[in-house]
Amino acid sequence: MGRDGNRTLSSLYDLIPAVNKRFNGIGQWNAGHIVSKDGHVEHWMNGFRVVEYTRGSEEFRNLVRESKYKDFVGFGEAEKGHILLQEHGNEVCFRSIKIREL
Repeated sequence: MGRDGNRTLSSLYDLIPAVNKRFNGIGQWNAGHIVSKDGHVEHWMNGFRVVEYTRGSEEFRNLVRESKYKDFVGFGEAEKGHILLQEHGNEVCFRSIKIREL
């Protein structure tokens, strides 16, 4: 589960745990959104904001310094790049993935 649950659904993996999650349960679909604008990022799950941070902020950089990502220069601060869909050996399903510019 990582530190303080920061490896759970909708969290910023290994950095910030999601709070106030409304998980529909195993076998049910859940809706997630990530909104990133001008460095401000929000993770949403089933209509509820569960994580919020600012890329490049001192708070964000401190979290990275304390994590396994500390040796990756500029980790999490790129304005553009790839997305990562992660799983750890269990069955997982994704559908209706869309990327839009705001």
